[in-house]
Amino acid sequence: MNHILICCNIHDIIVITMLRKFVQKLNYNRSNSITKIKFKISPEAKRLAKKLFENKSEKYRQNIGDELLDELADMAKIDIVNLKISDKNQYHKKRNGRVSSKQYGYYKPGSKYIYIHNRTAVRGQILANKTFLDTLLHEWMHHYDFCKLHLNSIHTAGFYARLKDLKTKLGWLEL
Repeated sequence: MNHILICCNIHDIIVITMLRKFVQKLNYNRSNSITKIKFKISPEAKRLAKKLFENKSEKYRQNIGDELLDELADMAKIDIVNLKISDKNQYHKKRNGRVSSKQYGYYKPGSKYIYIHNRTAVRGQILANKTFLDTLLHEWMHHYDFCKLHLNSIHTAGFYARLKDLKTKLGWLEL
């Protein structure tokens, strides 16, 4: 009896693993197939994106960033996302005494929260305006994927195509 139960459990594990891989592949393929955002960009969103190039202070970026994220959410007809800008240095890993990876920010889908490090990894300098806006839009695209497209948002070619479409429509690539 116990032997049969063990076989069934192993079978269940195999089936669950196969289903998980199948769902991941479907998610990956669906993400790759969507290359454009499905909403129009307002003049207000363009104005706010441009304003983020005017000042590097955390308070300014917090206020204008919040306004931009709210505007994007309204246009996309999705829930707003909360923004937290940290004055701490970026999380990073070193290998052989050199920075090997950095984390500019992240998105938490369960709490609909975007967190951005406003300081560089090693020197603690305030992020360049371009880097800040790029990170903000990148993390918001994860929010859009999760809320609007119902994707487990991953970095596929489709994700980067949607991000480029958003930046182009905001006029970000022209700044």
